[in-house]
Amino acid sequence: MSLFDNTPPHSAEEDLTGRPLADRMRPRELSEYLGQEHILGPGKPLRAQMESGQLSSLILWGPPGSGKTTLAALIARASHADFVQFSAVLAGIKEIKTVMSDAERSRRLGRKTILFIDEIHRFNKAQQDAFLPYVERGDVVLIGATTENPSFEINSALLSRTKVYTLYALDTPQLTALLRRALETPDRGLGHLDVVIDDDMLTEIAISSSGDARSALNTLEVAAGLATDGKIDRQALADALQRKILLYDKSGEEHFNLISALHKSVRSSDPDAALYWLARMMKAGEDRLYLARRLIRMAIEDIGLADPRAVEQAIACQQTVHFLGIPEGDQALAQLTLYLALAPKSDAAYQALNQANAIIESTVAEPVPLHLRNAPTRLMKEMGYSKGYKHAHKDSSSFTDMICMPPSLHHTSFYQPTDHGFEQRLKERLEWLKKRRAESEAGK
Repeated sequence: MSLFDNTPPHSAEEDLTGRPLADRMRPRELSEYLGQEHILGPGKPLRAQMESGQLSSLILWGPPGSGKTTLAALIARASHADFVQFSAVLAGIKEIKTVMSDAERSRRLGRKTILFIDEIHRFNKAQQDAFLPYVERGDVVLIGATTENPSFEINSALLSRTKVYTLYALDTPQLTALLRRALETPDRGLGHLDVVIDDDMLTEIAISSSGDARSALNTLEVAAGLATDGKIDRQALADALQRKILLYDKSGEEHFNLISALHKSVRSSDPDAALYWLARMMKAGEDRLYLARRLIRMAIEDIGLADPRAVEQAIACQQTVHFLGIPEGDQALAQLTLYLALAPKSDAAYQALNQANAIIESTVAEPVPLHLRNAPTRLMKEMGYSKGYKHAHKDSSSFTDMICMPPSLHHTSFYQPTDHGFEQRLKERLEWLKKRRAESEAGK
């Protein structure tokens, strides 16, 4: 099997028999492409490059299933260039040199070559350096696709010669429209099967995929194969649905986004948001002792002597997590998170965590809002990371009206303290915070 191909997927006459639905439904024209209006809408930068034919090397950064490969193929088709594609998982220096030699010959013959590298972050420094002279001479227009932050995974020399475009996960309406299109398209989709499915079940498939178009189409294809008398019923859908995808990588950027959101939610005295981000990390498989260490740091850094018992509770939590493990230790983390977020107890915390997990299972795993993300690099600052963040310690009462939840869950409340013991004081604190936030919102 070849490591690379010289035709964009897919041409109208290509035989797609036997291909997965997600592959068959790849857009052939830009008009079929869903999402990414911020770069592909009328007058937007990438759209303008495609229409003018003045393409430069670029990096497409986005989560799985956001359309990176498809967009690269559409760019190549619009520019009438040779399209060479290979994966960083399989290719090495030898393959790179072979491709580059062919591209150099094509340039001398007046042919433009677009080189698409999937998972470019998997190339090491030497492999990435091998592209530089060919990119500089214009032998190729390099399009790299990555799920990882280019600031950390792409060499600075190569990054300085490319434009980074961020792709976002598709939202629920976009995915639902894509699924409906697949059901109604006879040649490439499932239209020839005359399969029927309720709109609410299409929405459920869209939500379960967490913005991944490939995952959504794969689920629909399986469900269609399980349909009875041409109808996808509730049982067929349940059998087809895989466990919900949570966009997360314990060594990648999303790891730092989520811990930043947890830390800033605790600092902003928002127990519901803090519990939400904690549950997201636990659900994604984060190391529980890592979470315990970070919560200890929060107790020292953001609570301090305002409540000296916070450190005691944090150390006790760490010991409990180490002793009990998963899943029993998770409740200790939830209880400590609530304690730290409300600092200045009953099964309320247990119920709160159950409710948070239920919300996570039934809603899309939304990305961390930009104002809750750290911005350690210039690229991330230019992209709006940390813009609009309000530091609670700058307020005389350590209060901020900053929204720490995803927009669709802004008014969701998980923690309902009781009147038992010290929790009575926490209840009063929570009521005060809610009143302040309500007054702030009313004044806007």
